[in-house]
Amino acid sequence: MKKITLAVLTLMLVFSGSAFAQGKYGKDSAECIKYLSYYKEYFKQKAYDDAMPNWRQAYKICPPTANQTMLIDGTTLMRMLINRNAKDPVYRAALIDSLVAIHEARAAAWPKNAITARNNKGQDLANYVKDNPARLHSEFTEIIEANKSATKPSLFLFDLQAAINLYEAGKLGAEDVIACYQNNLAYLDNAKAKSSAEAENIQKVRTDLETLFISSKVASCEDLIALFEPRFNATPDDLNLVKNIVKMLSITEDCQDNDLYLKAATRMYALEPGYNSAYFLFKLNSSRGNYSEAVKYMDEAIEYDESDAATDAQYSYELAAYCYKNARFAKANSAAHKALDLDPSMAGKCYFLIGQIWGTVSCGGDEIQTRAHFWVAVDNMRKAAAADASLADEANRMIAQYSKYYPQTAEAFMYNFTDGQSYTVNCSGMTATTTVRTQK
Repeated sequence: MKKITLAVLTLMLVFSGSAFAQGKYGKDSAECIKYLSYYKEYFKQKAYDDAMPNWRQAYKICPPTANQTMLIDGTTLMRMLINRNAKDPVYRAALIDSLVAIHEARAAAWPKNAITARNNKGQDLANYVKDNPARLHSEFTEIIEANKSATKPSLFLFDLQAAINLYEAGKLGAEDVIACYQNNLAYLDNAKAKSSAEAENIQKVRTDLETLFISSKVASCEDLIALFEPRFNATPDDLNLVKNIVKMLSITEDCQDNDLYLKAATRMYALEPGYNSAYFLFKLNSSRGNYSEAVKYMDEAIEYDESDAATDAQYSYELAAYCYKNARFAKANSAAHKALDLDPSMAGKCYFLIGQIWGTVSCGGDEIQTRAHFWVAVDNMRKAAAADASLADEANRMIAQYSKYYPQTAEAFMYNFTDGQSYTVNCSGMTATTTVRTQK
């Protein structure tokens, strides 16, 4: 192991003489500088055992403002000791407390780096403090309240887990856990990603946070209604409250078929009209069988300028499927075509749905008019198979089924139609141009 050389000692003394006048190293500035230099030389050589006693002296003598690196290096040395003393719980606990204290000293002495120091403190607590959810929840909450949206994303997850553990131990109520979840989610939603990787991580943590909360089953639907209904009745114009109610009931299993959800969703739309609110009301009314109301709100959601083309396409397709299930074929057909126009990448499933619509509709008229819609159905099924290979088998099965209903050659001949001839179908408010086909 290398030792500190005479030249280094000489440099230390020279440096201490100039630094003494600065006053940043405290009352015993010469001793502070000496031990800082001692430990740093060993630390650079990764001779951590030799660095430790010198670092301890530096940390004891020097004020935290003397040298930020001293504090950062101290956390490295403490982690080394914590890992080395895993079988000595008493000493290990004291070392963890020392590690936390160093982070706190850095946050206080170096305000520009306080957020980083607190985030590092939180990560070390998560790594080293086990079986103490009360301490973890308290510490994490303090960090989150200080760092807000700049909190390291994983700490939001650790905090909620600690809160859930306390709930399961009977030391926190469901309302406390719900508040923890909502608070952390709000900060996470406002987090600013500096890179695409950070954005992906934030989204992953957000998903994990929601999954953890839902899987914990801390709050049943009945609990949420009991918690939120009095608050909603007292302040129905509190937009944040209304949004939270809608969000929480939306992600809770079987918790949308109640009056509170209907009232909150409707009020949210009144307070802040927008495509999200309109979409919520579509979902709510469609689940309750309110066809006219559901279609009205989905149409409004699609028309809002704030929603992008991809969202509008998804909404249009969902509306088409809903109308098809309710035998509103003309509306279903127009919505499916709109989805296709907005997002050509959805061609496969749009054509498949349009094919189903034409294959299901009932048309009046003569022998040709009552069967011509099957030609249009097959046209669209062929397009679906060509656009999306995953739909090919099912589309071909539907083609075989619809083809059975083609008119006979003799029937077509009686009406002056032959195979391959152009034909325009008008049925139930829908129009399409196709070609005549007969059964062979």
